[in-house]
Amino acid sequence: MTFELFLFYLFGAILLGGALAMISVRNPVHAALFLVVCFISAAALWLLAEAEFLGLVLVVVYVGAVMVLFLFVVMMLDINLARLREGFTEYLPVGLVVAAAMATVLTLVIIRHITMDAPERADADYANTEALGAILYTEYVYQFEIAAVILLVAIIAAISLTLRRRPDNKQMDPAKQIAVSREGRVRMVPMAAEKKQAPRRDRGGASSGGTTE
Repeated sequence: MTFELFLFYLFGAILLGGALAMISVRNPVHAALFLVVCFISAAALWLLAEAEFLGLVLVVVYVGAVMVLFLFVVMMLDINLARLREGFTEYLPVGLVVAAAMATVLTLVIIRHITMDAPERADADYANTEALGAILYTEYVYQFEIAAVILLVAIIAAISLTLRRRPDNKQMDPAKQIAVSREGRVRMVPMAAEKKQAPRRDRGGASSGGTTE
């Protein structure tokens, strides 16, 4: 067994263990942290497969940004865990079907990997990022654009579904702010002139304020 194969089995075992722990723990914060472990292990597998760009993007984008957002949402929202556990049995058949489909696809990929010949090693001057960009924006450019449109529609739908308008909440109307005039913002208030206070001395020699007109 080579050292590279040992690293593959090591990170693969960590990835499987983190995935099982993520779906089995009860604390959502712990589940998010186990998902971080899965992302880091998957990034290590990408690096072993000579896909450095994908591995670095997985760490920077998902671990550094997406998972931090997940942790903030989980810790700031009051999630009713008892209510979530009640719906576990309701969605269990659908989950089993999805798990069986994913297991079938993974089995086919593993069988194909075992039966096919090992790919040739890339040269030392091979640029993974350049090759990925070349194939992404030439052969798969339409699929890439369709995926971008689907993600944009999903973002708009998520904002629309989670938007809650409260009547007692103070909101600003940009149109009214732009159309405002000077007369609507500035008001001249007449004020009487202030009286000047002159110091006066008492019997002890100390001075105190007096009123003069």
